[in-house]
Amino acid sequence: MRRLIAISNRVQVDHEGETANRGGLAVALAAALRESNGIWFGWSGELTEEFTGQITFRRAEGVATATIDLEAQDIEEYYNGFANRTLWPLFHYRLDLTEIARDYAGGYARVNSRFADTVGPLIEPDDLIWVHDYHLMPLGQQLRERGFDNRIGFFLHTPWPPPSLLVSLPDHRKLVESLLSYDVIGFHSHEWRQAFMDYVTAHLDARLEGDRVIFGGRSSLLLICPIGLDTEEFCAAAGTPAAVEAETRLIHSAVGKAVIVGVDRLDYSKGLQERFSAYELLLTTRPELREKVFLLQIAPPSRGDVPSYQQIRAELNSLSGSINGEFAATDWVPVRYVNKGYSRDQLFGIYRASRVGLITPLRDGMNLVAKEYVAAQDPADPGVLVLSCFAGAAAQLTSAVIVNPHSTEDMADGIARALAMPLSERRARHKAMLECVEKEDVRWWSKRFMEALIAEDAAVGPARSPADAAQE
Repeated sequence: MRRLIAISNRVQVDHEGETANRGGLAVALAAALRESNGIWFGWSGELTEEFTGQITFRRAEGVATATIDLEAQDIEEYYNGFANRTLWPLFHYRLDLTEIARDYAGGYARVNSRFADTVGPLIEPDDLIWVHDYHLMPLGQQLRERGFDNRIGFFLHTPWPPPSLLVSLPDHRKLVESLLSYDVIGFHSHEWRQAFMDYVTAHLDARLEGDRVIFGGRSSLLLICPIGLDTEEFCAAAGTPAAVEAETRLIHSAVGKAVIVGVDRLDYSKGLQERFSAYELLLTTRPELREKVFLLQIAPPSRGDVPSYQQIRAELNSLSGSINGEFAATDWVPVRYVNKGYSRDQLFGIYRASRVGLITPLRDGMNLVAKEYVAAQDPADPGVLVLSCFAGAAAQLTSAVIVNPHSTEDMADGIARALAMPLSERRARHKAMLECVEKEDVRWWSKRFMEALIAEDAAVGPARSPADAAQE
């Protein structure tokens, strides 16, 4: 097997003997990296006074990592700035929150160039390169400009916005052209890929041939490849002390009441304010449900130094307090709002104890929480997934109760329907969704993308090294 070089903004560095939870990307890449004796390259998450390009190498659980530290200015302009204040809101259809600044764009270009300069010496002519997410879109072009003709793929973990929104970004054409340096560009869904196709046909001198874009003498495959859950590892939590304790504690504290659970990062894309409002409407219009249900919202903070995230937290504190103030009884609190994270095993138990999984983002690339909720259910007595039609997962989990997160009435109706759903229907819906979660898991996703990246490789000829390119 040819060696894989995986590149992402952050690298999760594990040390031998550690049992920390691995992120979805770490799980997805681990097997391919081990099998190919590959390397995972990216930012360490650490700060350095002056960028030197020094690489720290580690190996744990058979996976080699290579990380660099970034300067404070890099982190502010590239990560906090262009990635999280410009691209993230824009790609989630929040033009009102999108901050445009030349310093941000400059930092983004600079860090992508630094990534290319630093990873370049590690790349051998036959290596396959897989770049991940919106932080590193220009990296493929940066590598091409340095003479690398390797097969290079890119996967976007977020939505792709429609052309009418993308054109609000200065140098939008330059950004998209950089993506067309990749041999394969992966999207979670038909919708995101179609939006990309719409842009290249409207704004570039490019042509489409089926699922390929032909531009600048290159052909880029546009691949629909929805990321999956590490279902086997996640379900191994069943019966563990942490999962059993979490399930038992929640059931005991519920005292016979139905639990509606939401688990989300504290982010404006997750639709948490709208979710709280829908739950408030449910209690207002269906008084018979009062004191029979409660909403458990787990929302660990993220990006706390970005003002829009601080605002979300303040709004949710206010909404939860208002709902509890209006509806609570001496022995019942309608909203339990928790600002901390839980381990995977604990979440398994929490999901399993909950009658309804309420996953209602306003816009989401995939949302693996929806798949986790399905995987954690007891097939004999499963809960019901209420899922936003704007989550990428909705294209696969079609047996969920699909709702419009912009309509509080639709969400309230969806919750009520889930709570009243008979056992036979719950079982049938869960069975269909579980089959998808088990079949199209994270390893299926990784294998599907890697097969597309390798495909037709023989037809393009051997890769050139930078030294070869310099001699031509």
